[in-house]
Amino acid sequence: MAELIVPAGYGEIEYIEKRSQFIGRVWYAETEAEATARIKEMREKHWDASHNVYAYSIKNGGIARFSDDGEPSGTSGMPVMNVFRSADVDNFCCVVTRYFGGILLGAGGLVRAYSKAASMALEKAGRAELKTLMVCELECSYSQFERLKNELERFNTALDSADYGENVKLKFSMSSSALEGYSARVIELTAGKARPVIVGEALRAVRIE
Repeated sequence: MAELIVPAGYGEIEYIEKRSQFIGRVWYAETEAEATARIKEMREKHWDASHNVYAYSIKNGGIARFSDDGEPSGTSGMPVMNVFRSADVDNFCCVVTRYFGGILLGAGGLVRAYSKAASMALEKAGRAELKTLMVCELECSYSQFERLKNELERFNTALDSADYGENVKLKFSMSSSALEGYSARVIELTAGKARPVIVGEALRAVRIE
């Protein structure tokens, strides 16, 4: 699977534009069903809103949909979609809720307002790269544990779990390129008595700074 840029988490913002309240929300979505469930949830939660504009895209299914939800055509759903396309973000669902404040914004004003809400929500969520990582296990003595754990941090890798038995069994996920360097350090630090073993693969979201 090709690596994707996706929302790193949930993002929510609110702001006022000429007395209209805009609430932007962003989620990571793996399937169209997840995206449509979010949209349904927001429509039910904000049943009294003037509009619940949405856009979502699922890369693997080749799906990209958006809705102006009653706003003038082309002033809201597509501008929201374009925010994510410009940021190269996929597998997302974004809903921007509007409570009309009594002042018309005009077509250009609507485009700017919905784009701003989507952009702010995406910034709040952050971006992550969906990468295929090697799931590894490493068995070591208790005396070696802290040092090998610290080495993981040097390779920007978090420990997924540790099983404490006769020895310590570490489980972690790492890119194949980083694993080569880490394996060399493990062999060096343990005089060849320990080395990582690949037990599988997993897709993980790695936040982009």
